[in-house]
Amino acid sequence: MSGDGDRTGLDARLAEVAAQYDTLQAQLATPEVTSDPDAIRRLGQELARLEPVAGAFRALQSTRAELAGARELRDSGDGDPELRAMAADEVDRLTGEEQRLLDELKVLLLPRDPNDDRDVILEIRAGAGGEEAALFAAELYRMYVRYAERHRFKPELLSLNETGIGGVKEAIVQVHGDGAYSRLKFESGVHRVQRIPATESSGRIHTSTATVVVMPEADDVAIDIDEDKDLRIEVKRSSGPGGQSVNTTDSAVRITHIPTGLVVEIQDEKSQHKNKAKALSVLRSRLYERELEKQREADSVARRLMVGAGDRSDKIRTYNFPQDRVTDHRIGLDLSALPRVMDGEIDRLIDALVMADQAERLAAVSGGHNGKVG
Repeated sequence: MSGDGDRTGLDARLAEVAAQYDTLQAQLATPEVTSDPDAIRRLGQELARLEPVAGAFRALQSTRAELAGARELRDSGDGDPELRAMAADEVDRLTGEEQRLLDELKVLLLPRDPNDDRDVILEIRAGAGGEEAALFAAELYRMYVRYAERHRFKPELLSLNETGIGGVKEAIVQVHGDGAYSRLKFESGVHRVQRIPATESSGRIHTSTATVVVMPEADDVAIDIDEDKDLRIEVKRSSGPGGQSVNTTDSAVRITHIPTGLVVEIQDEKSQHKNKAKALSVLRSRLYERELEKQREADSVARRLMVGAGDRSDKIRTYNFPQDRVTDHRIGLDLSALPRVMDGEIDRLIDALVMADQAERLAAVSGGHNGKVG
């Protein structure tokens, strides 16, 4: 933003948010709310959302008050020259701090992705490269589980289709936790690995791929399904490891969404009911993701913001083991310490993608957007 008019408009928005924050805090202390757990939770979530803006705005107001005093001392004609020089230094420091807070607040005021607070359905599938691709998919699965655990999210395995030597053809994981989607949504796309496979006797470097799909978990309100008309539900015996109950219980559930042809199959050692609930959760999320894709296609700005669009056909990242390097192609970021990345330390990648996405959206809001990041 630039100009006095823009600053006045920004200040008005910030004052409105701060006033709303104060109002909610007052409501939280009323007897009506303190006796209503649902109201406490709802107001608490809203306060948590507004608190960073209100706090930064109050810091901005304090900084501006200090800045006005420093300028007055600097510009006084009859003051001590040494004090005026110190005041001039303070003006420089506070001017920089004011700009930093303004930049922070512009980002905080960007429209939030309404799905950011949702849980996640994470699907990982082996791509090109045969058994090596399946081994890489298994490593990505472990990487995301470790990442979730580091952030105190709760990963829950819904479905796992393994190969004979420890690879994964497909893994579907549900990740529970506040902000899970906001952190993982940039991981959708094709992940590529370059290394010498353990099964390669000639020492040649192979390239294999795996596909990651990250979807916000959809609830009943987001996606309406008529189970009687829209679904074909089949039950069969589970297969694979799991003990004797697998061989004796018709617990595997296969659900076909007739209008779209989407198919989800989940199997569990014991519970048909649990498998059906998991399969419906995955199906709803896939249908919800389809709706989001349609919205992105209709929104020219969202279509250009490829960092956040999660196009699953795009090669987004390369893991080069011989060179100990991981490269995110969307933002041109190279990082070393690949073993740590594969152990779930991917915050540096995700933080950089979040910042790039914010920069894209800020540029779009200001009218200065001129293309795809990276």
